[in-house]
Amino acid sequence: MRNELPDLAKAQLPAVLARNTRKVEQSFWRKLLKVAGRIPFAEDAAAAYFCAADPVTPSSVKGVLIAALAYFVTPVDLIPDFIAGIGFTDDAAVLAMALSLVAGHIKPRHRERARAALGLPPLPDQD
Repeated sequence: MRNELPDLAKAQLPAVLARNTRKVEQSFWRKLLKVAGRIPFAEDAAAAYFCAADPVTPSSVKGVLIAALAYFVTPVDLIPDFIAGIGFTDDAAVLAMALSLVAGHIKPRHRERARAALGLPPLPDQD
């Protein structure tokens, strides 16, 4: 028996992946910009978005990221977002797990685009 992860994009039904992609495309930026100042993971969410939108990102990585971002934009989740202090903890946990699975695919260019989209200054060059 091989010890490999399945291609997660193929594991998702095409209809589910398409629905999640539409959800993210329609709602991600509106919701993120609305709550960005209240959540510590805004930059990571935006970097995940830009990674998922990157044509060179493998489909399995896109599938993982789109699923996590769709959970973020879905109004009904485990802990409702409007609960002060803890409302976004489930969203943060889902995104953190997705990012841990695909961390090597989030490139500096994705992080740079995320910071620019959120109106943050660029990170200093790290030599």
